[in-house]
Amino acid sequence: MDVTYRITQKRDINGAFPGTKSIELAQRRSAAVATGVSSALPVYVADADGGIIVDVDGNSIIDLGSGIAVTSVGASNEKVAAAVAAQAARFTHTCFMVTPYEGYIELAEKLAEISPGTHAKKAVFFNSGSEAVENAIKVARVATGRQAVVAFDHAYHGRTNLTMGLTAKAAPYKRGFGPLASEIYRMPMSYPYREENPNITGREAAERAILAMEKQIGGDQIAAIIIEPIQGEGGFIVPAEGFLPRLSEWATEQGIVFVADEVQAGFCRAGAWFASEIEGIVPDIITVAKGIAGGMPLSGIVGRAELLDSVHPGGLGGTYGGNPVAVAAALETIKFMEEQDLAGRAREIEEQFFTRMRALANEVSIIGDIRGRGAMVAIELVKAGSTEPDAETTKKIAADALAAGVLILTCGTYGNVIRLLPPLVIGDELLAEAFEVLEGAIRANA
Repeated sequence: MDVTYRITQKRDINGAFPGTKSIELAQRRSAAVATGVSSALPVYVADADGGIIVDVDGNSIIDLGSGIAVTSVGASNEKVAAAVAAQAARFTHTCFMVTPYEGYIELAEKLAEISPGTHAKKAVFFNSGSEAVENAIKVARVATGRQAVVAFDHAYHGRTNLTMGLTAKAAPYKRGFGPLASEIYRMPMSYPYREENPNITGREAAERAILAMEKQIGGDQIAAIIIEPIQGEGGFIVPAEGFLPRLSEWATEQGIVFVADEVQAGFCRAGAWFASEIEGIVPDIITVAKGIAGGMPLSGIVGRAELLDSVHPGGLGGTYGGNPVAVAAALETIKFMEEQDLAGRAREIEEQFFTRMRALANEVSIIGDIRGRGAMVAIELVKAGSTEPDAETTKKIAADALAAGVLILTCGTYGNVIRLLPPLVIGDELLAEAFEVLEGAIRANA
């Protein structure tokens, strides 16, 4: 990896944390920003580059969150920033539905090239992951003439009305926001660490879900099955090998559109362009967002041409969808990922994580499971000597790590999972230092 950093890649907590300026901003925020928007950190960012975030008080924090898997190429990647500036100097917006432009077409061509499968593909772009998911479902319903949609336990697909219905966890995502969209059905997920039968195979877990679908809905009534190849907010759950291929196979047999939600796991994050590739799955439609554009707001769907073309003209789109500045950022981001082999870098991060955390798991009894792929990895924490989720200790470890200058995020249906999403451009020395801090926080709370 050949990366030049603009900011010194060094952790440095230089005083009170949060500092005076962050406290002042928090006071202004409380008077001006809706309380429904929460933040994981009590400090406010002033600058970011590589694996470092600098707050307004001058503290330098190691970033193991990447803005929730968004800034994979860094939060101020020089080449992406230059592409953004160059495009903004020409035009910031025309609306592709009014006056189209080449970048949109070029990005659609690129997604067709790098996504799984050799079939004819087309793409369309939006702004957020939720929009991508909604439009994937719209396409599936029109293409099949069916209404039912299947999602899974522990799933997260967004915060809009339809995507809240697809999302499994009630609080904070769904509570009080109903009624939600209809014709959504939830099926059991393969969650190896928490299976009642620890010997169940991935294929057997898939058959369990298929039987439930056949009984509760009927395969000929289902428009789409949507699933994250690695579940994100639900706890970075990697289904047992064979689970996804069997679901995909059955969907094809039944004429069901198989949608892989790759919003978080896509774009090299899991060690491949798309996590679906790891088990050789070829989804009918893939939803993309987060890491696609180096931090600019952009999402989309890419899939079988005949499916996307089943929608009438005007049925897909949006005023800002495929904004030219965001598209320019995406093209440069993908080029950088190719040139630097960031999928390979993600696999290196995975190896370092598992080597260190497996050793730590032999020392402490609060680590229930270590899992993930690429630079999308997690530690599930439990009460010592049990499998009971321990959300309080998880929060404490995250807070202790932050106080020492390392940003980590938590997730999971039970709130007991530490998730790590470092920028793929983070250096080995900085990554090792972050792991040392995390290990210390875990040991201190074991």
